[in-house]
This record gives sequence, structure tokens and C-alpha cells, in this order.
Amino acid sequence: QKDDAQRLLEGFNSDEKGHSLTRSRAESYTSKEEMVSEEDESPLNSNVTAFALKAKVIYPINQKFRPLADGSSNPSLHENPKQAALPNQVMETSPSGSLGSLSQGDKEDCSSSTTIHSSASDDRFQARTFLKVTCFPEVLTCESFDVKLCLCSLLLKDLMLLDTELRREKHAIFVQVLKIYLTDFYHKKKITDDLFKKILLTQENDFEELQKQLDSRLQNIEMSGAHNSEYQTLEDLERKEREYSEHIIDNMEAFWKQADKAQQFLLDQSKCSSAKASKITVELTERMIAVEGLLSESQDLRAMDIQERLFNWEFMVKAVDSLKSYIPEECKCRLNTVSNILDHLTVKNNLSVRQKEELLTDLHKAFWDQLAHFSNEYAQQSKDLILKHLECRAKKREELKHRQKAEQGSLLNKTFQTEELHDFLKAYQELLEKHRQIQWNLEEEEDWESAEAVADLYKELHSKASHTLEELVKELFLQTLPHVSGLSVRECELLKEEWQENLVPELQKWDTYCQRRWKLFQEQLLQEKELWLKEYALSAVIQKHLSETQEKMIQGVVSRVGGLSDESVNYILQKHKLLLCSVLRRITLRSLGMATLARMRMSRKKGLLQELREQHVLQKSSSHCHDEDQWQLLKAVESHILEEEEKLEEETQQTHLEFHQQLVNEIQEALHFLQQHMEQVIGQTLLRHARQEAAEKNSDDEPDFKERLVETAVESVYGTHNNINRLVQNYYQQLGKITESHEAKKLQQLKSLQAERSERSRLKKKQENEQALKEQLNKGLLDISSAVHQRMVLQQKKIWAQFELQQQIRLESLKQKILGLHRLQTELENQLQEAEQDFVTELAALARVPLAMKKQLSKRSKPTG
Repeated sequence: QKDDAQRLLEGFNSDEKGHSLTRSRAESYTSKEEMVSEEDESPLNSNVTAFALKAKVIYPINQKFRPLADGSSNPSLHENPKQAALPNQVMETSPSGSLGSLSQGDKEDCSSSTTIHSSASDDRFQARTFLKVTCFPEVLTCESFDVKLCLCSLLLKDLMLLDTELRREKHAIFVQVLKIYLTDFYHKKKITDDLFKKILLTQENDFEELQKQLDSRLQNIEMSGAHNSEYQTLEDLERKEREYSEHIIDNMEAFWKQADKAQQFLLDQSKCSSAKASKITVELTERMIAVEGLLSESQDLRAMDIQERLFNWEFMVKAVDSLKSYIPEECKCRLNTVSNILDHLTVKNNLSVRQKEELLTDLHKAFWDQLAHFSNEYAQQSKDLILKHLECRAKKREELKHRQKAEQGSLLNKTFQTEELHDFLKAYQELLEKHRQIQWNLEEEEDWESAEAVADLYKELHSKASHTLEELVKELFLQTLPHVSGLSVRECELLKEEWQENLVPELQKWDTYCQRRWKLFQEQLLQEKELWLKEYALSAVIQKHLSETQEKMIQGVVSRVGGLSDESVNYILQKHKLLLCSVLRRITLRSLGMATLARMRMSRKKGLLQELREQHVLQKSSSHCHDEDQWQLLKAVESHILEEEEKLEEETQQTHLEFHQQLVNEIQEALHFLQQHMEQVIGQTLLRHARQEAAEKNSDDEPDFKERLVETAVESVYGTHNNINRLVQNYYQQLGKITESHEAKKLQQLKSLQAERSERSRLKKKQENEQALKEQLNKGLLDISSAVHQRMVLQQKKIWAQFELQQQIRLESLKQKILGLHRLQTELENQLQEAEQDFVTELAALARVPLAMKKQLSKRSKPTG
């Protein structure tokens, strides 16, 4: 016990020495002018030097901030500014801090950095965990610095849910369209009842299996990453979004294949004619294009609603955070006014310095104990309140989900004819939009109710806390102070009244500060909205560019193929448009998701810079009587803010460029799937076209008549061996002449085309040389006056123009070659048919076979196809 007492005494003496040393430093560094200016400044910024510390600016305002004798700056500038408060000092809190920030301590892991841009801090921020929230009310209970990340993660979740809803809606509509055509075939007795049920069940099972595969992959993505299911990192979130997009693209390509398979299976089972099958295929494609258009409109409107809801969430969170900061700031104001009165009593020798510090220490401890108590009480009650709201919310959603599912099932179970397909699509889309709007309004109403309930809870606790703090001050003035100072009770009551009078302007300053800060927040919110509008505009430009490029490409492919009917060409173009619409819808959502991830990656630096900007604006407007040194400091801070804004802008552009490159890679992957699928579609169309032509040629042949003619000629007594041999030899000679003439014409035409191409290339090259010489004469010394980069760009454009011109000349030559060869081929076929007809006529005359038999056999025989 003696050793413990001695150790405790030594610790107490060391604490006293530390306090006296710190106090002597503080008193030596404080002048009367600074004490007067501190009373006139806002409660947030007790002095300009604290603001300089936060801004990481070193400027020689007074002796404290001048360089030391060895040339180095004051070491205190590089230390953590959030130090332990002295008994006679008030703890400073961040304006954005919550009730729990005082008890939690400093959670900022990079506050010692001399700049807000640090690669090491970037890496730590990427790997830093933040709470994984499932809905907005959970964010209201967060005491984290990363509320912005939580809100953006909710936005990404809403975009993912929207994508899932629209994809399942598309699958359901496609199955329903197939069901309508199956019903039409069933009514026309083209398929049996068993086959009808079998086809429909098969397609539903195939699409369900496709969805199960996707759900399993997405579940594996969700389970990977951080082991703690309650928290996540930004790096994990970016990886999950990237893998999710890859799986969605794979699922989209699998759906295309499954849809074509289901469509072909339907046509095969119904045994339609070729013309009827082509008509149904075109109709299905046009219907699904209309569906994609409706889904695209719904997606755009809902995505804008989701973004607008993010701003509403930020608005509500900011309002609740502003209420949370009232109790700590009120504690500061009350302690400041009490400290000023006790300082005045110390100057008048009514209190000793030791007595004053003991009183302030006890009051300080009592205040922060009460603050911690109310913080814990608020945290617990708010969590309980949110849990109750979430339970009611889950019940309402479940009831709404069952009711909406029943309405959708009622509509899907109705029987529609193929002529009523447009009416079905319109009715189903309107029903789904109605359901989505009801659910959206319910969620929005629940979010506002949760925020208002939390705000009301805080106001109630704030009233209790104010009353408790006032009782503590009242106890100090009316009970403790009379015994310590020897003042009468009446004098202490007057001091208490003076404290209340001095407290009013302090609280008014805080209210004024809150109003200014709220105005700055609204301006920042407007800037965020403008940035999102730019993102939407950029997404629209990407869509337009891809649409025009792909349309030009497919038009070129179809024109090169040639020989197809207008109906087949129209089907290829419509099919490409359908698949492209699906790709563009996916790209739009992915671009919005990437823009959100870019905001999340830059949120910490933007938040620090925004806080610094707020401090600067509020410091400038807090007082109009700054001295020269303070004005120089504010100018230095302003230049520092501008410098940091430029750095932040560069890093933001770099981040957007990184995500844009990733988006380009995903677009290329999706377009690669599109190209592969369209190659199959074009190949199947060409194969079908070739089969139709072969069927027509086979129908023109007369194998039965020729076989009968041969048999009759062999048995005929009129046809001798010599006569038939002479007839065959003449026929072969005629075929040889026709073939030789064809080859000669073909060679002559190829030479002519080659000469025309060479002449065209020579003329084009001559025109280019003349144009280039004319440009050089007009521009003068272009190579000397222009920059290297500009000359490279011009040279690149020139090479590309030459390449496109050569490709165009080559394509025109190939087209002329194909047309010429096709014309020669047709001429050759006609000559061969005429020669064959002459031979058949002569042989029939020689064998005494009447040509009327040919007509009878052609009527009896039907082409097999």
C-alpha cells in the first residue's frame, strides 16, 4: 500500500508539472489582443491559427508560427491538432462531427498528412472498410466518416435491382409472346394440346434455368471478398461491380441464343411454310424491339429518380447531422461563458488559479460525462427506433409484393390473340410502371418518416441535455462557488444571470454559422446535380455514337452480301437493332455505376477540400476587422485551396479516364458477342435463301421426262447408233464453243475492270496531290509554324482518308466484278439451257417421242424441295 501511494503521488506530481509547463507555454504564447479577438470570433473558429493548422498552411503570423532559430518550422504544426484539452480550455470539434465523435476519438487515419493528396492515403482509403447498409434508415444510425460511401453504395444497389427487374420483365414478356403464338397455332389445329403444354413448359424451364445460373454466379460474387459480412471496402465494391457486369453480358448473350432456339423450336413444331415462318420471325423481332424501347424509357426515368433520391438522402442526413452537432456546441458555449466569468473572478482575486482550474475541471468532466451519456442513449434509442421502422417497412413491402404479384398473374393468365399483342404489351407495361411507382412512393415516404422520427428523438434528447447542463451550471454558481470564493449567494445569482446573458449571443453565433454552412451545402448539392447531368449527357453521346457506328457497319455488311430479298435484309437489320438496344441499355446502367464509383473514390478528398473551403468562407465572413497578418494568412489559404482544387480536378479526370477505359473494354466485349450472334443470323439467312433457290431450281428440272426420253430412245427403232452419236457429238461441240466464249468474255471483262480500277486510282491520286499542293499554298509554312502534335494529327487524318478512299475504290471494283460475273453466269446458264433444249428436241424427234409427254409428266411430278 505504501508503494502504491508513493507511485500515485509521483504520478500526481508529474501531472502537475506537465499541466504547469503546458499552462506556462500557453500563457507565454497568448497576448491580450488575442484574448479580445477570440471573444469576437465565431464559436467554431476560436482563432485563425487553428484554421491555419487545419488548412496545413505555415505562415508567420506571430511568434508561435515563425521559424525556429535552426531554420526549421514549429514542430507543433506537424502534430495532430486534436490534442487533449486543458482544464481551462474547451475541446474543439468538427462542425460535421456527431454526438459520438467526442467519445469515439479521432477515426481519421490520415490526419497527419500535410496535403489531402497522398498515394499512400489513397491506398488506405481504397482498402478502408465502411458499413454495408441495405436501406437508407440504417445510414441514420451510422457514426462513421464514410456516410457518403454508404449512400452511394445504396445507389449502386438500386441500379442493380432496377437491372434485375427489367431483365426478368423482358424474360416474362418473351415467354408470354411465345404463349400467344402457341395459342394461335393451337386454335388453328396446327399443334395438339399436349404439344402446346410441352413447348410452353420447356421454354419456361429453360429461362428459369438461365436465371438460376445467373443468380448462382451473382451469389458467388457477393460471398467473395471481405470475410466480415457487415463491412465492405471500396476495392471489393469495384471488383463486384466489374464481375457483375461481366456476368450480365454473358447472360445477355445466353438469352439471345435461348430466344432464337425457342423461336426456331416453335416454328419447327408448328410446321409452318417458309413464308409464314419468315413473317412470324419478323413480327417477333419487331415486338421485342418495341419491348426494348419501353424498357429503355422506364430505365432512364427510374435511373434519374434513383439519382434524385440520393440527393434527398444527402439532404436528410445533413439535416440530422446538423441537429446532432447542437449538444456538443452548446456544451462548448456554456463552458466558454463559465470560463470567462471564472477568469474575471480570478483577476479580481476572488478565486485562485488552482481553484478556478479545479472548478473548470470538475465542470468539464461533468459536462462530457453527460454528453457521453446522452450520446449512448441517442445511439441506442435511434437504433431501436430504426429497427421498429424496418419491421413495419418489411411487412408493408411483403403485403404490397403479394398484391402486385397477384395482379400481374391475373393479367398474364388472360388469353390474347396475335392481333392483340400490342394491347397486351401496353397493358403489361403500364401495370408494371404503376407497381413500380407505388413501391417507389412507399419507400420515399418511409425514408422521410424515419428521418423525421430520428430528428424528433434528437430534439427530445437535446431538450433533456440542455436542462441537465443548465442544472450543472446552476449547481456550480449557487452551491459550489459560494463555499469556494466566499461570495454571497446574491452575488453568485447575479453571476449566474450574467452567464445566461452572455450565453445568448454565443448560441446566436452558432445558429448563424449553421445557416451559412447549410447554404454552402446547398450550393455543393447543386454542383453535384450539374455533374450528374453531364454524366447523363455523356452517356447519351456514347449511345448515339455506338448506334450510328453499328448501323453503318451492318448496312455495309448487308450491302456486301447481296443477293438477299428485301424481307431477309429487313429481318437482319431488325435483329441487329434488337440486340443493339439490349447492349445500349446495359451500357447506360454501367456508365452510371462507374460514375458513382468514381464519386466514391474521390469522396474523401472532395470532402476534405469542401470542409476546408467552408472553413475559409466562414472565417472570412466571421469578422471584418482582421489585421494585416490575418488577411495575409487568409490569402495564403485561398491560394492553397485553389492549388488543391487543381490537383483534385486532375485526379478526378484521371479516375474518370480509368473507368472510361474499363467501360470501353466492356463495350468491346458486348459488341463482340453482338457480332458473333449476327454472324450466325446472317449465315442462317443465307442458308435459308440458298435452300429456297435450290428448291426453285429443282422444281424447274424435269428428271422424269429425261429418264423416259432416254428409255424411249434406246428402245426406239428409228434411232440408230450412228445418228445418236452424231447428235451427241454436235451437242458436245456446241457446249465447248459456249464455254470457250464464256471464258474469253470473262477474261476480257476482268482486264477491263482492272484497267478501270487503275485509271480510277490514278485520277483519285492526282486529285489528292493537287488538293494537297493547294492546301500547302494556302497555308504557307505549315510545317514550320504548326506544332508537332498538330502535324501528326493532320498526317493521321490524311492517311485515314487515303485508306478509306482505297477501300471504297476496292469495294466498288468488287461490286462491278460481282455484277459482271453474275451477268456472264446468267448468260452462260441461258445458253446451256438453250443448247440442252435443242438437243432434247432433236433427240425426241429422232426417237419419235411426242413433246406433249413432257407437259403431262411435269403436271404429275411435284418438286420435293
